Amino acid sequence: MIPAALEGKSFGWLLECASDAMFIANRDGHILLANPPMERLFGYTREQLASCTIEDLLPERFRDAHRTQRAGYSKAPGRRTMGSGLELSGRRQDGSEFPVDVSLSPLGIDALVLATVHDITRRREAEEALAREDRQLRENEARIRAIVETAVDSIITIDEHGIVDTFNSAAERLFGYHAAEVIGRNVSMLMPAPYREQHDGYLARYLASGEKKIIGIGREVLGLRKDGTTFPMDLAVAETRFGARRLFTGMVRDISERKRAEERQARLLQEISSANEELRNFAYVVSHDLKAPLRAIGSLADWIATDNADKFDAEGQEHLRLLISRVRRMDGLIDGILQYSRVGRLKETQVAVDLDALVHEVIDLLHPAENITVHIDNTLPTVVAERTRLQQVFQNLLSNAIKYLDKPRGEIHVGCKAENGAWRFHVSDNGPGIEARHFDRIFQLFQTLAPRDRVESTGVGLALVKKIVEMYGGRIWLESEVGRGSTFYFTLSRTAAGASIPHGEAS
Repeated sequence: MIPAALEGKSFGWLLECASDAMFIANRDGHILLANPPMERLFGYTREQLASCTIEDLLPERFRDAHRTQRAGYSKAPGRRTMGSGLELSGRRQDGSEFPVDVSLSPLGIDALVLATVHDITRRREAEEALAREDRQLRENEARIRAIVETAVDSIITIDEHGIVDTFNSAAERLFGYHAAEVIGRNVSMLMPAPYREQHDGYLARYLASGEKKIIGIGREVLGLRKDGTTFPMDLAVAETRFGARRLFTGMVRDISERKRAEERQARLLQEISSANEELRNFAYVVSHDLKAPLRAIGSLADWIATDNADKFDAEGQEHLRLLISRVRRMDGLIDGILQYSRVGRLKETQVAVDLDALVHEVIDLLHPAENITVHIDNTLPTVVAERTRLQQVFQNLLSNAIKYLDKPRGEIHVGCKAENGAWRFHVSDNGPGIEARHFDRIFQLFQTLAPRDRVESTGVGLALVKKIVEMYGGRIWLESEVGRGSTFYFTLSRTAAGASIPHGEAS
């Protein structure tokens, strides 16, 4: 039912046609008319709204303040928005709350007012989302600033004209400028000639053609400090676009120490190359200038011993025997030195070496005495390596085991086991054994434990084995018990040496 004050007016029709929630209330806040959108928004029927006041549509905490505001509005009515600068909420019949905007328009009839109510939930959610994004953006900017300022590397940002936009603390320390002295100026001030003159042209060509020489690639260039000194640096540049604007961020690292290290390394390599050349010359001298007269001495001593033995007494014959023995030992020492010097210097073609067949060949070559038995405990693998080097390893280890055996029956075992990505080989014997204090010494050049008048040895064999094993990235060691024998272990990487697994061997 339309109140008397509104009879004959078109307000009812206006409210019915409106898409916004609207109602008309009197000076006491009683709702006189409400439209369907108003019913849907608050959850009341039109009849229920007719028995409500405006305060009934507000959360209880706002009602007293609203009555005061309503009284003030009645004294000076006018078109305005309620709740300006305040949070204004509506309360539905089910008790739920939602943010609203309310526009008031006086009707000029008995202090009646037309109110238009807008649910601004979505707008408020969008505002809060924007606020969160803005807050997150500020936090990200703060984090980025902190990272840039605390970075070890110098970070410099320029625009598409080469003008410095940011200059962090590391850049200040590196170039000797305060940021204020650089920001706003062309970055070419940090470059010596000819880079300074080339920079703007390079940047212009990149912007025009996209041709990259540094951006996204990085390179070594020279930097120029405030004091005029130059230094080598690594420069990496990344491009960032902000709409039509382009920024280029350069990461700069002083590589002076690295360059000095490279120069030291180059000098060291040159020294090594010179040493290798001297070693090659030495090996040539040893093999030609020393062995030739030594062979002549040996041949002469053999001739004297054969054709003139009856002219020497016992002491003379012993001296002659010692002479021949010393000549042969000297010849063996020279051969050992030559073999040792060639390891790692003279390269052979690496081939697939069947170690099972190789060890059998070595045993046949050494031809152990009948009282010595050599057992191969399991099938040995095939590896890719220099065949001669691996032959030297097994020949020296087996030769030592045979040479030093002191038991009526000699037992030598050769075997292999896969272990931690490598092959672990062993050569064991039941000989005299070695005291632990000699474990390191025996791998040194020219070191022997037995007196040379009892066992002839140059002291090169185990040093040669160690050098070959380590050349292939392996290691060698031994376990021994005096009186019971020794076991020499050495490893070869299965991947580095290209080893294959023998049949029946678990990895």
